[in-house]
Amino acid sequence: MSPMSVLEVPGGGWHQLRPRTLLRPILTGAALLTIYYLLPLDRGGNVPGLVVGLIALTVLVIWQVRAVMTAPSPRLRAVESLATSIPLYIVLFAGSYYTMSDRDAGAFTEPLDRTDALYFTVTTLATVGFGDIAAVSEAARIAVIVQMVTGLVLLGVVIKVFLGAVQIGLRRAKVAPAARDDAPAGPAAPATDGDGGAPSRDPGKR
Repeated sequence: MSPMSVLEVPGGGWHQLRPRTLLRPILTGAALLTIYYLLPLDRGGNVPGLVVGLIALTVLVIWQVRAVMTAPSPRLRAVESLATSIPLYIVLFAGSYYTMSDRDAGAFTEPLDRTDALYFTVTTLATVGFGDIAAVSEAARIAVIVQMVTGLVLLGVVIKVFLGAVQIGLRRAKVAPAARDDAPAGPAAPATDGDGGAPSRDPGKR
C-alpha cells in the first residue's frame, strides 16, 4: 500500500471534509507565526530553549501518533497532526537562529532578523541551501547539524510512523463494527396469539 493510498479518503470525501480538515492546521500555523514574530525571544541563550522545545515536540508527536491510532478518521487526524508538528518544528529552529544571531552578529554570514531566520530554517529543512546565508560560528554550525539530523528524522521516520498509525486506526475502525455485528443477540420474545395478547398455548396442554 502506497503512502498516498493510505491518506486517501474513500468515497470522494475530500471535497466535503477539506474545509473542516484544513481549518485547524491553518489556524495553528498562523498562531505559531504570530507568536514567533510577536514573542520577545530570550537573548541570554538559545541552547536550553532549543533542547526543551525538541523534547516538547517529541512528546507532542508521540501523543499525536496515539491519537491517530484511536481517531474515528485516522487519515484526517494524521494530516492535521503533520500540519501542526512541521510548522512548530520550523518556528522552533527559526527562533533559535534568531536569538543566536542577535547575541552574536558573526554567528552567520550576515545578521539575521526573524524573517531571515525563518527563511534559513526552511531552506535548510528543504535541503536546497542557496548559500546566501550560512553558519559561521561553531555554535551555529552545531545547531544547523542538529536541524539537519532531526529534519531527516521528521520527514522520514515520523511520517512513516504516522502512516503506520493510520493503518492501525483503519484496522481498528473496521474491527469495531464487525465486533458489534457478531455480538450475541438477546433472548427471543415469546410468541403471542393473533390478537397480541398472552403467549399462545398448545391446546393439548392444560
